[in-house]
Amino acid sequence: MKRTILILAGLAALSGVAVYYTTQSHKPAESPVPPVLAEPAAAPASADAPRQKPRPTAQPESRPQSAASNTASSAPAPGSVEAVAFQAALDTLVSPKMTFAQKQAAWKQLTDSGRLADAAAELEKLMAGDPNNAMYPAELGQAYLKLCATTKDVRAQAVWAMNADVDFDTALSLDPSNWEARFTKAVAMTYWPEGLNKGDEIIQNFNTLITQQEQQPPQPQFAATYEWLGKQYQKTGQMAAAQQVWQRGAALFPDNQSLQNLLAAASAPQQ
Repeated sequence: MKRTILILAGLAALSGVAVYYTTQSHKPAESPVPPVLAEPAAAPASADAPRQKPRPTAQPESRPQSAASNTASSAPAPGSVEAVAFQAALDTLVSPKMTFAQKQAAWKQLTDSGRLADAAAELEKLMAGDPNNAMYPAELGQAYLKLCATTKDVRAQAVWAMNADVDFDTALSLDPSNWEARFTKAVAMTYWPEGLNKGDEIIQNFNTLITQQEQQPPQPQFAATYEWLGKQYQKTGQMAAAQQVWQRGAALFPDNQSLQNLLAAASAPQQ
C-alpha cells in the first residue's frame, strides 16, 4: 500500500505541473467573470447515472478524501461581496454558455481568493445531486488538480490527482465531447511515468479531440491540442508525425506563437 501511495504521489506532482503549464501557457485573454449568476448546465436526457470508479483514499496522516473536509474555516457572510463573487465564479464554471476564457478567469478568481477547496466541495454536492450532468465532474476534476498545487503533502496530491482522473472519466462517459475533461486528462497523462504505458491512450485522446474540434467553429484553446499531440509524437521519436500535427494546427491557428515556435525549432538544422 505504501509503495502504491508513493507511486500515486509522483503522478500527482507531475499532473499538477502539467495542469499549471496548460492554464498558464495556453490561456486566452481573460474575460471578467459575469457579475450576474449564470444559468446552470442542463442535465443530459439519460436517467441512469453511470457506474463510477471507486475513489482512492488517503492514509490517516493525510485525509483529503473529499474537498469538503478542506473548506475554508470561515466562509464569507451570505450576501457579502465575497460570497456573491464566489457564487458567480462557481456558476460560470458549470454554465454551458460560458467561454473557455471566462471559465479560466473564474478559476483564477477562486485561486486568488483561496476558495478552491470551497469550490470543489460545492461541485461535489452538485454532482451528487445531479450525477448525469457531465459539467460537474469535468469541473470537479479541474478543482482537484488545482488543489494539488496548494500543498506539498504528496499523499494529498496523490489522492486529489487520482480523484481528478476518475472525475474526468466520469464526465467523458456522460459526454464524450467534453473538451475540458478530455484535454486536461490527456495533458496530465503526458507527465505520468513511462512505465505505465499510457502513450497510446494519450495519442488517442488528442486525436479524438482534433476530430471533434475540426467539426466545430475554431476556438483559441483548440490550438493547444495540436501542440500537445505533436509533443507526444516528439517524445516517442516520431518527428515527422509531430511536424505534420504542428503544421496542421498552424494552418488553422496562424497567430498561435507556440505552434510557430515548435515548427521553427523542428525545422532548424541539428547541431
